[in-house]
Amino acid sequence: MATYSSAEKLAVPTKTKSARAARPYMHPYAAGVLLGLVLFAAFFFTGNGLGASGGMNRITVLFEDWFFPAHIDRTPYLISMAGGGRNPLESWVVFVTFGTIIGGFVSGFLNGRVKLETVKGPNTSTRTRWIMAFIGGALMGYGARMARGCTSGQALSGGSVLSLGSWVFMFAVFGGAYMLAYFVRKLWN
Repeated sequence: MATYSSAEKLAVPTKTKSARAARPYMHPYAAGVLLGLVLFAAFFFTGNGLGASGGMNRITVLFEDWFFPAHIDRTPYLISMAGGGRNPLESWVVFVTFGTIIGGFVSGFLNGRVKLETVKGPNTSTRTRWIMAFIGGALMGYGARMARGCTSGQALSGGSVLSLGSWVFMFAVFGGAYMLAYFVRKLWN
């Protein structure tokens, strides 16, 4: 019989409300190989890697352009995406972002995991979990813009082409995560 850590116990598939049994998760090494093949195919067919923060950035700029077009036209960084008559959604990275969202829902549906829930430790309130998720997401989003790419773009795309900046970024991400993990461990046990 397999033994699981407290974090792994939370990830063990359970039945959904529709009484459809969730399928087990893919083996991480097999998933890594498939992700590598997808990354290779992305470079081969499009000349671009994978990433998500650039797509989310462009979607945000779309809304900003609707409400504050003069601001867009005065800011050099934003002009390149939506200045004048440019459509910020005309970029490969926007399609990657939408594909990631759609693919996640399709995969979740096919494997019996689509449900509304807040995954948290047994001693953590739902409110605390949402607050911590918001803080973590805001820090990661800010860091992604400062690093000129999110973890997927930096680690997968930049790391695969041996970009020194991407490797430094990922070592900093893992180092920072290990240093912070001690202080937030009680949220998961």
